[in-house]
Amino acid sequence: MKQIDNIHAFIGMDHPYEEAKIVLVGVPFDGTTSYRPGTRFAPSQIRIDSYGLETYSPYLDKDLKEIALSDIGDISIPFGNTMKALENIKETMDVLLKDDKKPLVIGGEHLISLPVVEALCKKYSELSILHFDAHTDLRDHYLGEKISHATVMRRVHELVGDGHIFQFGIRSGTKEEFIWAKNHTYLHPFDLDTLEQIIKILMNKPIYLSIDLDVLDPSVFSGTGTPEPGGITMKELLEAFILMQKLSFVGADVVELSPHYDPSGVSTAVACKVIREVALLLN
Repeated sequence: MKQIDNIHAFIGMDHPYEEAKIVLVGVPFDGTTSYRPGTRFAPSQIRIDSYGLETYSPYLDKDLKEIALSDIGDISIPFGNTMKALENIKETMDVLLKDDKKPLVIGGEHLISLPVVEALCKKYSELSILHFDAHTDLRDHYLGEKISHATVMRRVHELVGDGHIFQFGIRSGTKEEFIWAKNHTYLHPFDLDTLEQIIKILMNKPIYLSIDLDVLDPSVFSGTGTPEPGGITMKELLEAFILMQKLSFVGADVVELSPHYDPSGVSTAVACKVIREVALLLN
């Protein structure tokens, strides 16, 4: 496993690695951010602010204290070298999966999902992706680059194929991306209204959950690099978590918090609560 920078753990996630079923790891990387950078600062701020949370979720009626969770710190990221950063993430994921752990990855920008999915695809041949986001992330290239947070779901599609990516909350992208999605992904724009019927399709299948926090409306979550008006509410997202308890999650990520764009701290508090619920979903 690549070197891990050990820092204090997210609340309720202080079990020894050997005992843990679910492992949280931070990835402070924003090397391809296309508008406002800063997601590299999210993992450390999230851990600090997590101590404003209760470990118990009244939405899922579960408690982090009742689950063996380990926060192993942040992957060391060589800034300025995107491919090496992705390689470090992939190597860490390979070790976690070899040790039969479920990864919960906190970003960082959305590109970090790619090496996580790549590792999971080796273990789960029929992996499906549940993707909550404001943006399609389906460009084939962005400013000539094929590896970018703006292309991440296009690259993920190359790993999982048609019929395995389910996108919700999308409200921004090029016309070409929306046209491409009609033939290659399930893309439900603007809200989560069809989630319940998709859950029925995905029952008993291995699922990876990727949550770009900008799926939330900027009135709820302003601390992000590319805020997109017209998003869902926190209440809608929490209701989605309740529905998703029926699914078999094998990993997840929560990405795109840039804490310094919201000096009130509300966006970081939102991110912490989302991470708590996602951790409980993985159990």
